[in-house]
Amino acid sequence: MEILIFISTCILLIATLLPLWRNPHWLVRGMDFPRLQLAAVALVLIPIQVIFLDHSSVQTWVLISITLACLAWQLWWIIPYTVLWPVEVKKTKNPNPDRKLSILTANVLATNRQVDALLKLVSEYAPDVLVTLESDKWWQQHLDTLETEMPYSMKCPLDNLYGMHVYSRLPLEDKEISFLVEDDIPSMHAQIKLRSGDSVRAHFLHPVPPGPQGHSESAERDAELVVVARSVEGSDQPVVVAGDLNDVAWSATTRLFRKISGLLDPRVGRGMFNTFHAEYPFLRWPLDHLFHSQHFTVTTIERLPDIGSDHFPLFTELSYSPVQGEDQEGLKADADDESHAQSIAEKKGASADEVPKPGE
Repeated sequence: MEILIFISTCILLIATLLPLWRNPHWLVRGMDFPRLQLAAVALVLIPIQVIFLDHSSVQTWVLISITLACLAWQLWWIIPYTVLWPVEVKKTKNPNPDRKLSILTANVLATNRQVDALLKLVSEYAPDVLVTLESDKWWQQHLDTLETEMPYSMKCPLDNLYGMHVYSRLPLEDKEISFLVEDDIPSMHAQIKLRSGDSVRAHFLHPVPPGPQGHSESAERDAELVVVARSVEGSDQPVVVAGDLNDVAWSATTRLFRKISGLLDPRVGRGMFNTFHAEYPFLRWPLDHLFHSQHFTVTTIERLPDIGSDHFPLFTELSYSPVQGEDQEGLKADADDESHAQSIAEKKGASADEVPKPGE
């Protein structure tokens, strides 16, 4: 039993320390994902250590101390995504229908055929904008039925699991489909015109994840996030970035994106809103995101019911409230963050200058 406890503590320690290494290999970056699960393991391991190990042994207290440190470190990353943390984005006061922007994002899973489940949610929630990921020609054929009520669209059906579609009730201007880092991985960029006449710069993304079935490194994903972040850095425009970023909300890469872009995360202080994996409750992470500039407050954010995909859809309603939101602040970048972001982009030959800037 003592040997098993020792081995378990060592594995926990390695899994906790690995993400501190900036190596982009998927085994390293993958340890950003299960912080909640690793915290749960630490919580279980501590009483086991207390019960089964010799209290008079120095080694026992070393192991307990290591486990407590690992628990504290994991909690440091995930607690902001609980109600124990102050909210980063204010709750909307007196919502104005003409200034609202609601977005439903859904990674539909290309092989999934439960399109009626998604269409039912669109009918129920009536989003201003629907963004689908992994949507191919079959999905486009069925989603085109929405065009009577959502006449503005952007379409990029692909069979490589990275197709993307946008359907909107609101006008989409300066539309552009780009391939920022990889030739077969699209992103969509447009200016959304609100009912009030105000314009919002929008970027919809779905970079490739690192992993045994994807890229061996996170370099491509990280580069795409970094160049989009740098393209909106310091912008005075209202900005929204949404999609399946194939990265968890609390990872070092997502934090870097937030620092460089200056965008806010409405989940902070409200919850994790874990959207993946829909079939395995214990293995769920927040992979689908929506970030926005301080011009917005949040009216609602909700993980929606299962649509047959491995992702749950995410519904977010924002309010364009620049006066109410002017003192909202997110994470701040320092010189090291700027340098790190530059090196990530340069490694893949990516540039913020190549990111479309709708409305500029």
